[in-house]
Amino acid sequence: MSSKKATPRDIVRPTQSTSKWYYIVGAVATVVALVWVVLWGWQLEHGLVVTGLADWGSGGGVTWGLYIGAFIWWVGIAHGGIILSAAVRLFGMDRYLPVARLAELLTIGALSMAGLYIVIHTGRPDRLVTSVVPSYPWTVQTSPLAWDITVITLYFVLTATYLALTLRYDVHRLRDKLPDHFGPLYSVITIGYSEREDKIIERMVWWLALGIIVLAPLLLHGGVIPWLFSLLPSMPGWQGAIQGPQFLSIALTSAIAGVIIMAATLRRAYDWDHILTDDVLRGLTMWLGLFSLLFIWLQLQQVINGVYAPAVDAGTVTAAKLVNPVYIFAIGTMVLVLSYIFAQAVRASVFTPARSVTVSLLALAATLSEKVLFVVEGLEYPTFSLYEAVPGHYFPSIFELASVAGTVALCTLFFMAVLKVFPVIELHAVEEHDDDEEVST
Repeated sequence: MSSKKATPRDIVRPTQSTSKWYYIVGAVATVVALVWVVLWGWQLEHGLVVTGLADWGSGGGVTWGLYIGAFIWWVGIAHGGIILSAAVRLFGMDRYLPVARLAELLTIGALSMAGLYIVIHTGRPDRLVTSVVPSYPWTVQTSPLAWDITVITLYFVLTATYLALTLRYDVHRLRDKLPDHFGPLYSVITIGYSEREDKIIERMVWWLALGIIVLAPLLLHGGVIPWLFSLLPSMPGWQGAIQGPQFLSIALTSAIAGVIIMAATLRRAYDWDHILTDDVLRGLTMWLGLFSLLFIWLQLQQVINGVYAPAVDAGTVTAAKLVNPVYIFAIGTMVLVLSYIFAQAVRASVFTPARSVTVSLLALAATLSEKVLFVVEGLEYPTFSLYEAVPGHYFPSIFELASVAGTVALCTLFFMAVLKVFPVIELHAVEEHDDDEEVST
């Protein structure tokens, strides 16, 4: 680990210099996003039927597929990200302060992609304006769609407020090191700023963090989203109180994996091994292991209840799940992830940032696969079948697969844009320097 001392100039370096790799990654992400936009345009012109999801039974007996599975996945990443950031501030986990803002930015990006998936899956985006918005006051209590929009909006506002409050402190002190062409934006962010407000903002951020931690199991991936599924008695693959903890474990697993990937990428791109240290990445990987283990344990609980003297419907769903290649991939991948993390815990020399990134990518692939299968098989095996499913099984169309690549690309472009405007590492996370690099207070 580098003995180099972190300075304020380190964390503003991305706003001042641009490497060829920045342009290459940006170009690739732009092309991927544009390809998906073209395919989405084709869907808008010809209807949701192009995905095979427009009619019951057209996709092996399901009207939902990867679109809803990916929506749940993005929501989980977002909720897990803000929980991680809130926990760092609420419990004084200063060791992970360098990744707190990364988690907040991941939340903003993921919430945006989750909201986009709502628009995509409605088939006609104008329906959100002509139908959902006008009827919202009397449908919010009963409509799953209205609840999804409500929860996503609530946490977007909370996270944006959270992020803006901490940015005021940093932008004020780093203004002379930030790009001049964004001066008007910085002026808006720091309008009315006084150093006397620092203590007040610190308390406000703490209370916001507390609110986020409290609301997480009630409204987020431990509450509203799993309740929308688990309270449907006619869907044995969805029903059960275990869905709340299961969704929350997947959210935290996915979010920590995303933060590890972001942190390791920035560390390599900007020589931040003295800020995003081995200790930070190793610690995050251990937390990834903890929540991955919780994910596997909760899956085991569901499987045991589905194979030991189950109700007929529950037994059918479980039997189908256990032989499904997607489920085998998801669980097998998580076992590989846990195996590496256990080896790292036993022998520290096993750890490398590249290996942590690899297992994080595997964890994200596993959680996405499990959520898509959860949605699909929940629809394929209802207690009361109104329609017979056509022979075969659901497989995502090119339009659905492109949406995942496209939203990942859009989230990447969002983060790359932020890199050029604001410091993505908090000023509090770097040590004060005693010479001319020291921030004046």
